[in-house]
Amino acid sequence: MSKLGKLFKGRGSSKSRTALSPQEALARLRETEEMLGKKQEYLETRIQRELALAKKHGTKDKRAALQALKRKKRFEKQLTQLDGTLSTIEFQREALENSHTNTEVLRNMSYAAKAMKAVHENMDLNKIDDLMQDITEQQDIAQEISEAFSERVQFGDDFDEDELMAEFEELEQEELNQKMTNIQLPNVPSSSLPAQPARKHSMPSSAHPSSRAASSRRAEEDDDEFKQLAAWAT
Repeated sequence: MSKLGKLFKGRGSSKSRTALSPQEALARLRETEEMLGKKQEYLETRIQRELALAKKHGTKDKRAALQALKRKKRFEKQLTQLDGTLSTIEFQREALENSHTNTEVLRNMSYAAKAMKAVHENMDLNKIDDLMQDITEQQDIAQEISEAFSERVQFGDDFDEDELMAEFEELEQEELNQKMTNIQLPNVPSSSLPAQPARKHSMPSSAHPSSRAASSRRAEEDDDEFKQLAAWAT
């Protein structure tokens, strides 16, 4: 076993050391990521510096140029290892975050289930059915009361419709008779009409003008009297 493995094994076997909480472990992983990120930036800067130095020496100082290239290769190797370490830590952090999230979800669901169980402990399905029946009955009673209030209130209105119609027709007939009584009948002459003189066979074709006018007035009077009689009859 390597010395590094023995070191971690010795630390892990210590009974006095307590396990970190998920929040503390996540915080330390983020700190490690930040530290390794800074180390990456440092290595990338050193690689660029050694490359520039190798180009500077070139063929003038071959030995210095080779030393710069060696350091560059060494930094590149460290950078590659550091990239792998960062990927492992990121994976571990994401897995821990997911585990912590799942644990919190499970814990909260367990709390909710226990709360629902506590609420339902005092509930009886038979009591609930009885309660719903009571509510339905009370709603029906309330509906009947509302309908009773909405109906027309009647106080002694129980009359025979036929008797009412007969009395109404009598009132109409009395009113009609009263109107007919108030109508003034036309003045019908009480004396008999004078007898018309016998026509002479030898009457000329054209009568006297005064006799024609008298006949026209009489015809108009007779027509007026006929109209009045017709109006009274209707």
